[in-house]
Amino acid sequence: MAQLPTLSVRLLRMAAALVLSLLFTLLYATLAAKNRYAERILIPMLDVLQSVPILGYLSITVAGFVALFPGSLWGVQMAVIFAVFTSQAWNMTFSLYQSLKTVPRDLSEAAATYQLPAWQRFWRLELPFAMPGLVWNAMMSVSGGWFFVVAAEAITVGGHQVMVPGVGSYIALAIQERNLGAIGWAILTMLLVILLYDALLFRPVIAWADKFKFDTASAEPAPESRVLDFLQRTRLLRRAAVVPSLLWQLSLRFSTRPAPPQGKAEGNLNRGLELAFNLLLGLLVAAVIGAVWFIVPRDFGWTEVGHVVLLGLATAARVFVLVILASLVWVPVGIWIGLRPKLARRVQPLAQFLAAFPANLLFPLVVVFIVHFHLNVNVWTSPLMILGSQWYILFNVIGGAAALPGELKEASRNLGLRGWLRFRRLLLPGVFQSYVTGALTASGGAWNASIVAEVVSWGSHTLVATGLGAYIAQATAAGDMHKVALGTGVMALFVIALNRFVWHRLYRFAETHWRLD
Repeated sequence: MAQLPTLSVRLLRMAAALVLSLLFTLLYATLAAKNRYAERILIPMLDVLQSVPILGYLSITVAGFVALFPGSLWGVQMAVIFAVFTSQAWNMTFSLYQSLKTVPRDLSEAAATYQLPAWQRFWRLELPFAMPGLVWNAMMSVSGGWFFVVAAEAITVGGHQVMVPGVGSYIALAIQERNLGAIGWAILTMLLVILLYDALLFRPVIAWADKFKFDTASAEPAPESRVLDFLQRTRLLRRAAVVPSLLWQLSLRFSTRPAPPQGKAEGNLNRGLELAFNLLLGLLVAAVIGAVWFIVPRDFGWTEVGHVVLLGLATAARVFVLVILASLVWVPVGIWIGLRPKLARRVQPLAQFLAAFPANLLFPLVVVFIVHFHLNVNVWTSPLMILGSQWYILFNVIGGAAALPGELKEASRNLGLRGWLRFRRLLLPGVFQSYVTGALTASGGAWNASIVAEVVSWGSHTLVATGLGAYIAQATAAGDMHKVALGTGVMALFVIALNRFVWHRLYRFAETHWRLD
C-alpha cells in the first residue's frame, strides 16, 4: 500500500480545488444572474470555458505554474489543482446561475413584501433555494474530478515527464515497469480515497442541505449522516457557530433597502447605455473574429487546420457512437431501477461511486488485452473514452424515473399500457430531459477523456488511435504549444457546435413536446 501516505495530500488537493470552485461559482454566477450586461458577456464566456478540454488547460498552463516556482513541486501541485478546478467550476456555476434565475415567483413576491435588502434576499432566499441543486452538482463535479487529478499527476510536457506524489504518478511508474500488482494496489487505494471523501464530506453536506428543499411534502426519508450528527453535538462547533452569527448581524447594519422604481429619465439613460453596450460588444466580437482569421493562416496554415478538423471528426464519430451505445444499454436499465424506489436507493450510491472512480486506472489492463490479442487500436481504445462518464446517463435516468408522478403511473396502469407502448408513451418522455442532461455530461466527459484514451501505454508498447485527443496528447508530450492550442481550440469548437445544435435542441424538444405539466 505504497499510496496510503499520499492519501492526505490527494484529499487536500481535491479540497483546495473544491474551495476555489465554490468561491468562483458564488462570484461568477451571482454577477451573471444579477447584472444583465455582465450576463451577456459571462454566460457565452462560460460556454466557451466549459467546452475547452480540462487536460488542454493543463497542457497550456503547466509550464507557467512551474515557472512561478522554479526547482519546486509547488508549481506542478498548483497545476494539478487548477486542472481539477476547471473540471468542477463551470458545471457548478451553471447550476447556481440557473437556480438564481428560476426562483419561484411566490417566494420573490414574499421577499418584496417584507422589503428584504439585496444582501438578505441573496442569503435568506436565493442561495438556500439553490443549495440542494448546487450541492448535488458539486458532488457530481467532484466525482468527475477524480479522473483528472489522476491524469494530471503524471504528464509529459516538452519531452519531460512531470510527476507529483499521488496515484497518477504511481500508475505511470507501474506502467513503465509493467507491474500489474502495483496497479491493483493503486485501484484499491483509490477505492479507499473515494469512500473517505464520500463519508467525511458529501454525506454530511447532503444531509445538511436537505433542510433547504423547496418540496417539503416529499414522502422520501431524509438523508442521514453520523458524521454530521457527531459534528452538530460537539461543543467546539457550537462555539464556532457564534462567529458567523455575529458577522451576519454586523452585515445587516450595512445592507441597503431595495431601490425605488426608476423614473422616465432613468429609463431613457438605460436605453442609451444598452445601445452603447451592444455597439461595444459587437466591435469586440468582430475584433476577435478578425484576429483569429489573421493568426490561423500565419501560425498554422489552412492545411494543418484541415487535418486537425478531420481528426476532430474522427473523435466526434467515436463520441457519438459511444453515447448511443451507452444510451441503448443504460436508459432501459435506469428506468427499470428508478421505478423501484427501494432498489433505486441502493443502486444510486453505487452509480455515484462508479462515476467517481477514475476509469484511467483501468487503462493499462485494457492495453494488455489489446496487445495480447493484437486488436485494432482505433476500435478497442474507443470504449476507454466513455468508460467513466457513461454512469452519468444511468445516474440521471434513475433520478428521472424515480421522479415520475405517481398519478401518471397509475393512469398508465388503468389504461392498460404495457411493454413498448408504455415505454414510448410514458417512460421515455418522462425521463427524456434527465437523459439529455446525462448524455450531455457523458459526451463532454468522453471528449475530455479522448486526450488520455487515444494514446495509451504499457511498458514499451504505446498505442495511438487516430483522433483529436491523440493529436493534443502528442503535441503536449513534444512541447509544441502551437499545436496544443490549435487542437484545443478545434475541440472547443466541436463541443460548442454539438452543444448548440444537438443537446440544446433536444432540451427545447423536451420542453415543448414532452413536458409533464
